[in-house]
Amino acid sequence: MASGEGFLTDEQREVLKIASQNAETPLPSPGLSSSPKSPTSLLSDHQLKDPAGGKAPTCGVGVRHVRRSHSGKFVRVKKDGAGGKGTWGKLLDTDRESHIDRNDPNYDSGEEPYQLVGSTISDPLDEYKKAVVSIIEEYFSTSDVELAASDLKDLGSSEFHPYFLKRLVSIAMDRHDKEKEMASVLLSSLYADVISPNQIRDGFVMLLDAADDLAVDILDAVNILALFVARAVVDEILPPAFLTRAKKTLPESSKGYQVLQTAEKSYLSAPHHAELVERRWGGSIHVTVEEMKKKIADLLREYVESGDTFEACRCIRELGVSFFHHEVVKRALVLAMEIQAAKLLMLKLLKEAAEEGLISSSQMVKGFARLAESLDDLALDIPSAKTLFQSIVPKAISEGWLDASFSKSSCEDGEGQSEDKRLRRYKEEVVTIIHEYFLSDDIPELIRSLEDLGLPEFNPIFLKKLITLVLDRKNREKEMASVLLSALHIEIFSTEDIVNGFVMLLESAEDTALDILDASTELALFLARAVIDDVLAPLNLDEIASKLSPNCSGSETIRMARSLITARHAGERLLRCWGGGTGWAVEDAKDKIMKLLEEYESGGVVAEACQCIRDLGMPFFNHEVVKKALVMAMEKKNDRMLDLLQVCFDEGLITINQMSKGFTRVKDGLDDLALDIPNAKDKFSFYMEYAQKKGWLLPSFGSSVMEAPSIATAT
Repeated sequence: MASGEGFLTDEQREVLKIASQNAETPLPSPGLSSSPKSPTSLLSDHQLKDPAGGKAPTCGVGVRHVRRSHSGKFVRVKKDGAGGKGTWGKLLDTDRESHIDRNDPNYDSGEEPYQLVGSTISDPLDEYKKAVVSIIEEYFSTSDVELAASDLKDLGSSEFHPYFLKRLVSIAMDRHDKEKEMASVLLSSLYADVISPNQIRDGFVMLLDAADDLAVDILDAVNILALFVARAVVDEILPPAFLTRAKKTLPESSKGYQVLQTAEKSYLSAPHHAELVERRWGGSIHVTVEEMKKKIADLLREYVESGDTFEACRCIRELGVSFFHHEVVKRALVLAMEIQAAKLLMLKLLKEAAEEGLISSSQMVKGFARLAESLDDLALDIPSAKTLFQSIVPKAISEGWLDASFSKSSCEDGEGQSEDKRLRRYKEEVVTIIHEYFLSDDIPELIRSLEDLGLPEFNPIFLKKLITLVLDRKNREKEMASVLLSALHIEIFSTEDIVNGFVMLLESAEDTALDILDASTELALFLARAVIDDVLAPLNLDEIASKLSPNCSGSETIRMARSLITARHAGERLLRCWGGGTGWAVEDAKDKIMKLLEEYESGGVVAEACQCIRDLGMPFFNHEVVKKALVMAMEKKNDRMLDLLQVCFDEGLITINQMSKGFTRVKDGLDDLALDIPNAKDKFSFYMEYAQKKGWLLPSFGSSVMEAPSIATAT
């Protein structure tokens, strides 16, 4: 036979054909481990059970409706394979639960039910924000504007560029002046080429909207952001009309509105505002003011060695800081006094720079004026400084490179200084006294030294000298200066002395800012801290402002101080701005206060508790003692704390001002206290009445507490 199947009958061939078709769709057999049978095995089964020797016993019934029972008998199944007695049921029977065993050797994952698996869809904006942070950080490290622009272009997603501007400025706001300047330079470079004018506008709108949040983390956020806005206007990447339009979209109570007001009134309305804004962070360059001063000193020393006036003028021109040329004038004159051989060279350089228009007349006058103001200090190192300066001024005027108006004012200043030898001697003495205080931290010794001088009329000058000296020092010395002011106000300085001293400081703020870049912000912190420490009253700020010219930078400093005072938690934030008393962190001081009160509460030794408070050496922070004592009395339901406060008050350890401030702070936090101490308000009312009877509080305490919110709002 040609085929191995030639011995099959026609009926058997039909069975084989049908079996082959059924093999393509094997029936599931839960609990069985046998695989679907092949056509050959089905055929052999049929042959073995065929009692008729090849005749099918199921004539007239389709083979697919014939199944074997567990006993091996063939039975008729129901239509659609539902089965009969002894069968497994139909193929798609879902009435009973199906269990799939993944350990079964014949497990097929295709039999598993379908499951929808969730996956995170990446947000293009989130990816963009992450990418630009690395671009910004790299730019701050390399100062490579072209690389930053190229990376931003390669990033694509140009529709998100306003977020780049927001992130760039917000990161720079919490960095040094160098990064702030770099951020402004980068924005100017990207303008129109990479970031469209509309995107620049939208980015600044986003920053203004976020100003309230930024102010929580960045103490001077309003002023810094105002400078960024003003700088953008000066750099012509924002139109001046932006301020007016943006104001209409912001609530007047928002920080964003304050930013626009500060930018408009304090920076863009001031005389020579473009120079003021551009030099605030070191000029339109990638260096800070200190680095620029070093560049000027280096080029002048090279000029002394080479004598090449043309090359020196070229170097000055390449600096690109025309608004800072007064520093060139001042340093050139100092070198002329220090090195006699360099005198003629320096005067020649200044003359040629003036004739070429390289150094303007106003910058020349300002340079001479700055040197005239520092002659007393300079004379300590160069004894002939005043004589040399007085010989240079007439020569410069006669040759036409110094304005003649300088001579009159200079002579008047010189006569005033020569006439008042006492003042000059006082300044020299107090500088020594202040330096000794920074080394010893001995306030009583400093007070004795001032009393020995016997010149109380010069107290405002001492204040000016003290704060001027610490402006470019570390936070420790700034904290010590504030602590000293509190002590002096209690001992020998009147409020009028303090007010007049701050007036003198603010009148010379613009000149101070030439040497100390962030002088305005630091002075605002000293003013605000003086108010927090009860050295000044809030109304004294109005008195100081009335003695200043309306458009001077000192007025802006006062406005900044008011803003600091009215901010949330202003007291705590200002007390920790320089690290707390005598260099301690405020948190450390609070911890010490809490421990001494807990020890007193358990032991009850009043004298020991008073000594601990005295040892803290932070009289300006005693309101924290009052606050924590009252809160502990509420929590422990123990009024023993009132006995401690009474003794502290009787001994003068805690003043009436500090006592009133402590009660005020508890009053401000009563809503939060009531969450933990349900009867906190009732207890506070009892304590307040007790304190008023004992005379601990100012007569105006009750009304001031009620009026405080409205005053803060008005301010």
